[in-house]
Amino acid sequence: MIGAAAVALSLFSGVAGGLVAHRADGGRTVTVTRNAAPVLERTSIASVAARVQPSVVDITTPVGEGSGVVLSDDGAILTNNHVLEGARGNTVDVTLNNGKSYKATIVGTDPAGDLAVIKAQGASGLTAAKFGNSDDVQVGDTVLALGSPLGLQGSVTEGIVSALHRTIDEGGQQQDPFGNTTGSTQQRSIGDAIQTDAAINPGNSGGALVNLAGEVIGINTAIATSGQGAGNIGVGFAISSNQAKATADQLLKGGKVTHPYIGVQVSNGDGGALIADVIAGGPAEKAGLRKGDLVTKIGDRNIPDANALSGAVKSGKVGDQLQFTVVRNGSEQQVTVTLGGTTN
Repeated sequence: MIGAAAVALSLFSGVAGGLVAHRADGGRTVTVTRNAAPVLERTSIASVAARVQPSVVDITTPVGEGSGVVLSDDGAILTNNHVLEGARGNTVDVTLNNGKSYKATIVGTDPAGDLAVIKAQGASGLTAAKFGNSDDVQVGDTVLALGSPLGLQGSVTEGIVSALHRTIDEGGQQQDPFGNTTGSTQQRSIGDAIQTDAAINPGNSGGALVNLAGEVIGINTAIATSGQGAGNIGVGFAISSNQAKATADQLLKGGKVTHPYIGVQVSNGDGGALIADVIAGGPAEKAGLRKGDLVTKIGDRNIPDANALSGAVKSGKVGDQLQFTVVRNGSEQQVTVTLGGTTN
């Protein structure tokens, strides 16, 4: 997919000591609101933080530090794939909120979706996080971000959901404190991300974004930067909990992660996403989409550009039927596309 507008992004797993982070480019998409999450008194924020903190862990590799969210009491933990890129072999170090440490093995990774699952060896009695329905998140909801920014384990910050349905392209190289580049250069495109102004910094990657009910509604993944550094400037992104939980379930079952696709190449058109090419035999071709179609809506979601189309597709599930509104030869038409699946 061809992006519409670029912003500097930073993936915020920290290099040892939490001094630096990954950098990349990303795009913007339209925002859509859904059902409101529970609204609680601000005095409850401290109790929410205290309840969730035991479910967020610190993850350390020889070259970096990040965070993770406990999935089960026997030590399954969800994190970002880029947090583990500095691992040597198949193990990383995990420290719980109470200070207890474990060696953890890598269960499975999804580089394309920037998610991974690890398992703390010999662990029991861990506090599993409660996952909420990210489809219920609304712009303006108060949220807390938990993790280990700059190596400060157990940190909690407060903010709001500032936008929904962002599509971000992240990737690039990691830098050490002396400016030397290390690590992966793999690019990742993540759709349906939650945007927040809660302060998040290098080391927060893989940590929890939670609502005031104490439910995980996102996995903190990237921040926008001014280009002068990797610190927080009030624009962060989290992978939606529905997407993250579905990926974790597939990895825990030992399978590869399947991502939805339709088989098109798109660019920005005048008031929509312009289909530049259709892959032979793909879902789009089978549904009747054609080169030159201008996609303006998918379901009830407006599609102003290529990134919006990418995000709408990535937020779906394999087998979902999406109704595309397209302009073809000056006439508006409806085309129903069944999402295909690909592993990458």
